[in-house]
This record gives sequence, C-alpha cells and structure tokens, in this order.
Amino acid sequence: MTSPLTEQDLYLFNEGTHFRLYEKLGAHPGNEDGVAGTWFAVWAPDADQVSVIGDWNLWDKRANLMTARGASGIWEAFIPGAAQGMRYKYHVISRYNGYRVDKADPFAFHAEKPPLRASIVWDLDYMWEDAGWMATRQDKQSLAAPMSIYELHLGSWRRVPGEGNRSLTYREAAPLLAGHLQRLGFTHVELLPIMEHPFYGSWGYQSLGYFAPSSRYGTPQDLMFLVDFLHREGIGVILDWVPSHFPGDEHGLAFFDGTHLYEHADPRKGFHPDWSSWIFNYGRNEVRSFLISSAVFWLERYHADGLRVDAVASMLYLDYSRKAGEWIPNEHGGRENLESIAFLRALNDEVHAAAPTAVTIAEESTAWPLVSRPTYVGGLGFDYKWDMGWMHDTLAYFAEDPLYRRYHHNQITFRMVYAFNENFVLPLSHDEVVHGKGSLVNKMPGDLWQKLANLRLLYGYMWSQPGKKLLFMGGELAQFREWNHDASLDWHLLDDEAHAGIVRWLEDLNRLYQQEPALHELDCDPQGFEWIDGSDADNSVIAYLRKGKSPGEPLLTVFSFTPVLRDNYGVGVPGAGCWREILNSDAIEYGGTGRGNYGGVEAQPTPLHGRTHSLTLTLPPLGVLFLQREDEKERDNRDFRDNRDEEEEKAEEDEAGS
Repeated sequence: MTSPLTEQDLYLFNEGTHFRLYEKLGAHPGNEDGVAGTWFAVWAPDADQVSVIGDWNLWDKRANLMTARGASGIWEAFIPGAAQGMRYKYHVISRYNGYRVDKADPFAFHAEKPPLRASIVWDLDYMWEDAGWMATRQDKQSLAAPMSIYELHLGSWRRVPGEGNRSLTYREAAPLLAGHLQRLGFTHVELLPIMEHPFYGSWGYQSLGYFAPSSRYGTPQDLMFLVDFLHREGIGVILDWVPSHFPGDEHGLAFFDGTHLYEHADPRKGFHPDWSSWIFNYGRNEVRSFLISSAVFWLERYHADGLRVDAVASMLYLDYSRKAGEWIPNEHGGRENLESIAFLRALNDEVHAAAPTAVTIAEESTAWPLVSRPTYVGGLGFDYKWDMGWMHDTLAYFAEDPLYRRYHHNQITFRMVYAFNENFVLPLSHDEVVHGKGSLVNKMPGDLWQKLANLRLLYGYMWSQPGKKLLFMGGELAQFREWNHDASLDWHLLDDEAHAGIVRWLEDLNRLYQQEPALHELDCDPQGFEWIDGSDADNSVIAYLRKGKSPGEPLLTVFSFTPVLRDNYGVGVPGAGCWREILNSDAIEYGGTGRGNYGGVEAQPTPLHGRTHSLTLTLPPLGVLFLQREDEKERDNRDFRDNRDEEEEKAEEDEAGS
C-alpha cells in the first residue's frame, strides 16, 4: 500500500495549513498488494523510535516498528492483520533521557471505554439521510433566524434505573431527545463535549479524543445516528469543543514524545492554574493544523451544525487567572496572546470555508472587542458570542428580594447599552447550576409560588430580549436540586402541576419566538428594539417593543418584577388600536393567579412615554405581558370567529334542548 501521506501533505502539515489531517494521520484500514491491514501515522518529531502495539501482535513493542518520514516528524507503517475493531497504542521511545511511554493515538476515531485507554482501529462509514436539513440549515441559524438552544449533558439527561442507573446510548437518546425538544419547541441542542475524555466528572471539558466521540455512549456510527435522527426531525446539533486546554494523563497528548510537543514548555504559558491542565502551543504550526483539523472533522464527518468554543477568554489573555510574575508578556509587552488570536482567526476562517452554513459560538466573558465580527474587519470571526454580562446581571437582579429590586434597576436595563456590539446568545448554562450555586428556581426569592413566578418572569424576560437563547437541561422542569452528573434529571416533577406549568410556559415562549418575526428577525440589530420605559425603578416595571424587518406590528412586552398586582398602569404605545394580550406569564395554565387584561386593551389618545396613545393595563404580580396591536382586518376576522363560535355553541345548545 502506498503511503497516504504525500510530500505536499507533509509540507502543509509542517507549515500549519493542513486542515484535514484526519484523512492522513491516525489509523486507516486498507490493503497492500492484496494483503489487508491498516496504515498508521503519528507525529513524534523527538522520538528515537516508535512502534505500534496492539491486539494483532500481542502488544509486542518490537514487532511493528514505524519509519520516520524525513524531517517532517511523522512516523508511519503499514501493518498486515491490523483490522477494524482491534485495539492499539503507540510505544514511543524519546531521544531524550530514555523516556518511554505508551500513547493513545491523537487521531484515533474510536477508543476503549474509560477507564481503559487504548485506541481502536475504526472506519467512519455511514449512510446519511439528512440531505434536506443540510441543504436548508443556513435558514435555521442565521442572524435573522429564531435559535433556541437546549444545552445537554448526555450522560445525565436520562438514566435507565433498572440497569444500574446507566446513561442512555446515543441511539437510545435519539427519539426521546427529539420528542422532548419538539414538545418544548427548541430549535437546537448543544451537547456538552462528547469528545472522548478520561474523567467523566469533567463533563467532557478535559478532552483527549479530538477525533473520537466518547465510547461511553456507543460507537462513532451511533453518534452519527443521533445527529442524523435529530436533523431529520428538524433539530440542529451544536457540539461543545475545547481547544483551550487538555489533561495531563500519561496516555494522552502531554509530553508526547518526551518533549512538550502539543503544549508550551514554559508553565507560565503552557499550564493552566484553574484546571490543572496543559495549554496548547498555538504558535506551533503542527498544533494549529491538529486543532483546526479537529474542528473541520466534526463539521464534515459528523454533520455538526456548529461548534461552541469553550473558554475563549482564557485563550486571549496571557495573564488569565495569573498573578504578576506568573505570565510572560507578548513581544510588545502586552497581555494579549497574539499566537492564540491568530489561531482563532484562522480557525474561524477555515471553518466557514469548509462548512459555510455552520456556526461558531464563543464562550467569552470579557469586553474583548469584535469577537463576533469578521476577521477582515479585525474581528475574531465567530458568528455568535455568549452574553455572560447579561447572565450575571440578570441572575443577580432576580436573586434580590423584590422589595429591594428598585435599588438594582440598572442590572435589568444596562444590557441595552451594549446589546448590539456583538451577535449574542443569552446563556443560562450548566455553569450556573453547579458547585453550590443552586438551581435556577432555587436562586429565586420568596415562597414556592413566588419562586415559580420569578422563574416564569426570568424566562419571559430572556425570550423577549434581543439575542439567541440557551437553557441548560432541567431548567424546563424547575428542578430544585443542582445538576448532578451522576444522576438523571428529576423527570417526576412533570407530574406536579406547578412544574408542568413551567414546561407549558416554555412551549409557548418558543412557539411565539419562532412564529413572531419581531422576536427574532432583528435579534442582532438595534432596529429590532425600542424602549417604551426603562426608568420606573420605584415600581420595578419596564416596557419595550421588539420589531421585525417588515412593517408589521411590533410586539410590546411589559414586566413587573414585584409580587404586587398593579391596576390601571399606563404604558405609552405608538398609535391607536386594540392591543391583544398574546401571552401572560400569570395565566392559570402556567401556574399563575389568572390576573390580566381579558384578552386585550384598546389604546386611548392619552399621550404617555413620548407616545401619542397609551394603554391602561393590569400588571400581574411577578408577571410579563406580551401584547400586539391588531390591524382592522385581523380584528374583523377575530370578531367574526368569536361570533361564529358563539352561534355554533348556541345552535348546539338548542339542538340538545330539542
């Protein structure tokens, strides 16, 4: 078998511009002169000797030596008898200090189920059936699209109690997850990292399998089935991806060939103090090729619709979580990590070239400018950025006793100062419901009724704000306990009517978000938002309009952040007409008290809030109202429908009476 590695491959790899290394390095079954076997290739430039050990040679370190390809740093070998499903590792002998180690394959497509550590020879053949989705997905995740994302940790979403409380497999989860997301109305699911990771308790954020999905839940084809199934059910799949750091397990990337190959040698740049893990050397050409190839791999071979890139802030700053003297300034004396910045820009450019309709989302918690702006204008090139400031301010505000919220009013209004500086996703993620922070509902003050009303109010505020939405699993259940990665969600709460009301509220919020252009078309455009009044701190009330691209009617949202029923509250509106109450978080079916405006309110020619007309509203306690003006045609149609329904009911009563 002729080596799959051409001289051009070697050149591009060493140059840092080979972005499909998974086609060349790793293990690839084939045949040579009619003899079946597998071609292996691994990067270990400072090795003195490398051999492949595995099931076929009884793990004999001398049986299958590899050959170095010139000065490229790559070792390769064709090994007859090495076949699909066989386990293997590389035995590396360094040219320094006699260092010897058995390493898993950095490019393996499959691996043993942890705590076992061997790689597995595997192909990625799969018959995809999601062509319809792939052809139209650009319309599902553009800036103008309604993106509502359900964040999921697969290992603890649902468990099988009768079988040792085990996690669901990829295939078992597919129909259950699709049904749940369709009921709730989420457009996408975001999977916490499913790349292979040694420590389950890291939730995948200590990844080592940059080309291998976790075998805890099945084979690569099983994960492909999950993605394929969700696509066919109209649901997008975003993968959490971690290029910021990796764990130091001996079989992994760290000290791979007896040198700091993937990581910086200097711990001031190469070791992460927060996570006790290694930081990639983004200035090394081959490392850039490795990481960008990984990103492209998940988009091309697993049809992922996007990548959420973890811990971007830690990549941008050399002094991130470091004290004076613990970091090295850049060549200009600054704190910016110039190598990492260049890598992120190259990553986004290549990802968008390889998969133009896929998206990249940055978890970035600082005020770094232009994160979600194109690289050609000096941006980092991401499509979206998590709005961590909104999350912190909003949760801090909701944690306040409503009596004192008047003193923190700016926390609920400040976002609009910067809301369109980036293309934002509003995240209520897994990070907010672990490590003693309490579940979302338990962050809320008051008795049980007030906690649930506050939670409905929080979701109504979130879904009405400009930006895409992300909610971590369990939030839909109003789960009281914190997330536990070793246990299933508390699905029994669905049998409780109060918690079922939260589910119904989210269903209706997602439905309205998708159906009403005013709530999503201009999510990332200042033309999509207009204050009515954000200054009523004394009553803790705010009101604003959301608008779409077309000249259709805007949507009015009014929020009351205290448990006080407010009658005859005036809100200015743009013009005359009847404003229909579309959603009310205090409705009985959501678990509220049923206070509201009897379906709608007629605007009166009383100027208020700089408007020619105003509404006199009943504001429910800890409630949000969504209202929209009806045009005359729609109003006539509604009156006609109401009259028709009354006539039909009367006819039925007469018939029953006769």
